[in-house]
Amino acid sequence: MRRLAGLSIAAAGSYAGMRIYDLMPAMKSIFKNIALIGKYMNAESSEHIGVLAEFLANQQFGVVLEEITAQQSLLSGYAVAPIDQIGQQVDLAIVLGGDGTMLTAARAFVQHDIPLVGVNRGRFGFLTDLEAENMLEGIGRILSGEFDREERMLLTGSLQRDGQMITRGYALNDVVINKNGAAKLIELEVHIDGQFVHTQRSDGLIIATPTGTTAYSLSAGGPILHPTLDAIALVPICPHTLSNRPIAINGDSRVEVTLMRAEDACVHFDGQLHSSLLEGDKMIIRRAQETITLLHPRGHSHFAMLREKLNWG
Repeated sequence: MRRLAGLSIAAAGSYAGMRIYDLMPAMKSIFKNIALIGKYMNAESSEHIGVLAEFLANQQFGVVLEEITAQQSLLSGYAVAPIDQIGQQVDLAIVLGGDGTMLTAARAFVQHDIPLVGVNRGRFGFLTDLEAENMLEGIGRILSGEFDREERMLLTGSLQRDGQMITRGYALNDVVINKNGAAKLIELEVHIDGQFVHTQRSDGLIIATPTGTTAYSLSAGGPILHPTLDAIALVPICPHTLSNRPIAINGDSRVEVTLMRAEDACVHFDGQLHSSLLEGDKMIIRRAQETITLLHPRGHSHFAMLREKLNWG
């Protein structure tokens, strides 16, 4: 019998008030092989990974554990793959963690068109619909075809230096150009579709997808855009001139940001440091051709999620 973190499924007995083997007997699904990705260095996430892996295996699904997830959860008897290779082996990924874990998975699978299901083990969980306490019921329904499919826009950003592309990356939430450690403001020049918009002195600039408008952009005073909107938000971070306000532009726009003056600046993709910037560097950001597919429990409401996460009345 497989064991999870030292506790066998038989010893666990039941989960969320139901026997996990009896939850979805003889399940039929369009999915065959499923990746499990957990929140790193999180003991509770590892426990839930073990329960979910056992459930899926007993429903005759192929289970592939992300490499670090497998190491931390102490599970054996399952296929294991690094996150940058796992997309070649599965047709669905279940992510147990917070929004950061979902963002990591989304960027890793961008070339493989793998749908993602999120189980919330983080704080806010704007991208993770299911709660761990009743995840088996929700996942069982999704696997049996009771789900809503949603395509989310990605951004791609390329760093141009002296006319040469230095690096390129993807972001599901945002591309952020900001000062790194220096106290002084940085100066940015912004063009949209070749048209000069403005020069701003600020702590930086957030270029966000609709998905990303509930992340850093929201903290910086940006608008909340519904994820189905074809739009990109540009949100200045602590601008020197208060008239520099957030704006929303067409999703097909080409955003060009040139670093005019800075002592220490960098660019982040979904909160991950991507590259240091030099004066004269140019970031070109636009919609990526690829998208990310999220699977929600049937009846999912984005507004209900906002009410819950933001404590709206």
